[in-house]
Amino acid sequence: MSSKRKKLRKYQSGPRDLIVEREPKSPISEQFRTIRTNITYANIDNPIKSVLFTSATPSAGKSTTAANVAIAYAQAGKKTLLLDGDLRRPTSHYTFEMQNVIGLSTATINDLPLAEVVRDTRIDNLGVVTSGPIPPNPSELLSSNKMSDFIKKLKEQYDMIIIDSPPVLAVTDAQVLSQHTDGTIIVTNVEDNSRDNVTQAKELLEKADANIIGVVLNNKKMDNKKDSYYYYYGSE
Repeated sequence: MSSKRKKLRKYQSGPRDLIVEREPKSPISEQFRTIRTNITYANIDNPIKSVLFTSATPSAGKSTTAANVAIAYAQAGKKTLLLDGDLRRPTSHYTFEMQNVIGLSTATINDLPLAEVVRDTRIDNLGVVTSGPIPPNPSELLSSNKMSDFIKKLKEQYDMIIIDSPPVLAVTDAQVLSQHTDGTIIVTNVEDNSRDNVTQAKELLEKADANIIGVVLNNKKMDNKKDSYYYYYGSE
């Protein structure tokens, strides 16, 4: 990616389908690696080391995308952390089959050390911080100084941090979290998300000074009988 925003279109994988782990040589996995490469080159002078994945509305595939991109980074030898910043409808503990008793919410409130919060996965170089118990005030927790300090500690320990956040149009959480990352990517689904929704989400993120570096478009398929996926990358 250059400083200009780019569009990234890919085949829709199933809900929480870790295809980059399951089928690393598949064309779909290659597309996730291309997203990884584009993030790497989004800013040469100031390397992107933390990325927020969000969407305009629910069911866009942001959590699946974030998990697969995180795996792609880990497979490249980068010490990677997937942080579940969705304190309303978290999914990472389901995705990686983990308990969710301790996670982001408890770590922030109780000042827990990273060793008690970060979970190793079956994938080399990939750690996960689940959401933890859902708090009564997610937005306030995410905007707290304790949250900022926690994310700073993570940045000192990892080469890349991937954060999954709630949809932009639903709550302010993504706007708050975008201030802690080097870049933000909007994930959308052609069947469910309208251009107006994506535009509105983009405007809200820009008001929060988010550095929007790309868009991933899910569920865009080719008409070609031979190929069941479609990928496009170009400038807006």
